[in-house]
Amino acid sequence: MTVRDEHGVHRQMTEAMSEGWVGGGSFLGSVLSGTLVGWLVDNWLGTAPWFVVGGIILGSYTGFMRVWQYSRRMLPDDERGDT
Repeated sequence: MTVRDEHGVHRQMTEAMSEGWVGGGSFLGSVLSGTLVGWLVDNWLGTAPWFVVGGIILGSYTGFMRVWQYSRRMLPDDERGDT
Protein backbone atom coordinates (compact mmCIF):
# COMPACT_ATOMS: atom_id res chain seq x y z
CA MET A 1 0.00 0.00 0.00
CA THR A 2 1.44 3.33 -0.99
CA VAL A 3 1.42 6.48 1.09
CA ARG A 4 -1.25 7.94 -1.18
CA ASP A 5 -3.49 4.88 -0.62
CA GLU A 6 -3.01 5.09 3.14
CA HIS A 7 -3.95 8.78 3.06
CA GLY A 8 -7.15 7.95 1.14
CA VAL A 9 -8.11 5.23 3.62
CA HIS A 10 -7.43 7.59 6.52
CA ARG A 11 -9.59 10.27 4.91
CA GLN A 12 -12.46 7.81 4.37
CA MET A 13 -12.28 6.68 8.00
CA THR A 14 -12.25 10.27 9.21
CA GLU A 15 -15.27 11.16 7.07
CA ALA A 16 -17.19 8.10 8.30
CA MET A 17 -16.43 8.93 11.92
CA SER A 18 -17.47 12.52 11.36
CA GLU A 19 -20.79 11.44 9.88
CA GLY A 20 -21.34 9.12 12.83
CA TRP A 21 -20.69 11.89 15.33
CA VAL A 22 -23.09 14.20 13.50
CA GLY A 23 -25.85 11.59 13.56
CA GLY A 24 -25.23 10.63 17.18
CA GLY A 25 -25.02 14.23 18.30
CA SER A 26 -28.24 15.05 16.51
CA PHE A 27 -30.03 12.14 18.18
CA LEU A 28 -28.66 12.98 21.63
CA GLY A 29 -29.54 16.64 21.22
CA SER A 30 -33.11 15.76 20.29
CA VAL A 31 -33.57 13.49 23.31
CA LEU A 32 -31.98 15.99 25.70
CA SER A 33 -34.02 18.92 24.40
CA GLY A 34 -37.26 16.92 24.66
CA THR A 35 -36.35 15.91 28.21
CA LEU A 36 -35.49 19.48 29.17
CA VAL A 37 -38.72 20.90 27.76
CA GLY A 38 -40.70 18.18 29.54
CA TRP A 39 -38.93 18.88 32.81
CA LEU A 40 -39.59 22.60 32.53
CA VAL A 41 -43.29 22.06 31.79
CA ASP A 42 -43.57 19.58 34.67
CA ASN A 43 -42.02 22.08 37.08
CA TRP A 44 -44.28 24.83 35.80
CA LEU A 45 -47.51 22.79 36.01
CA GLY A 46 -46.54 20.44 38.87
CA THR A 47 -47.36 17.33 36.85
CA ALA A 48 -44.10 15.40 37.31
CA PRO A 49 -43.10 13.07 35.63
CA TRP A 50 -45.60 13.01 32.78
CA PHE A 51 -44.18 15.72 30.54
CA VAL A 52 -40.64 14.43 31.08
CA VAL A 53 -41.74 11.00 29.87
CA GLY A 54 -43.53 12.58 26.92
CA GLY A 55 -40.49 14.73 26.16
CA ILE A 56 -38.21 11.69 26.16
CA ILE A 57 -40.56 9.82 23.82
CA LEU A 58 -41.00 12.76 21.43
CA GLY A 59 -37.30 13.59 21.58
CA SER A 60 -36.39 9.98 20.76
CA TYR A 61 -38.81 9.93 17.84
CA THR A 62 -37.45 13.23 16.56
CA GLY A 63 -33.88 11.98 16.97
CA PHE A 64 -34.58 8.79 15.04
CA MET A 65 -36.24 10.77 12.25
CA ARG A 66 -33.29 13.19 12.04
CA VAL A 67 -30.78 10.33 11.88
CA TRP A 68 -32.94 8.54 9.30
CA GLN A 69 -33.13 11.64 7.09
CA TYR A 70 -29.41 12.29 7.48
CA SER A 71 -28.53 8.71 6.55
CA ARG A 72 -30.85 8.86 3.52
CA ARG A 73 -29.01 11.96 2.29
CA MET A 74 -25.73 10.04 2.46
CA LEU A 75 -26.98 7.38 0.02
CA PRO A 76 -26.55 7.83 -3.73
CA ASP A 77 -29.77 8.72 -5.57
CA ASP A 78 -30.13 5.26 -7.15
CA GLU A 79 -30.04 3.49 -3.75
CA ARG A 80 -32.64 5.65 -2.00
CA GLY A 81 -35.65 3.98 -3.53
CA ASP A 82 -37.44 7.30 -4.05
CA THR A 83 -40.15 7.19 -6.66
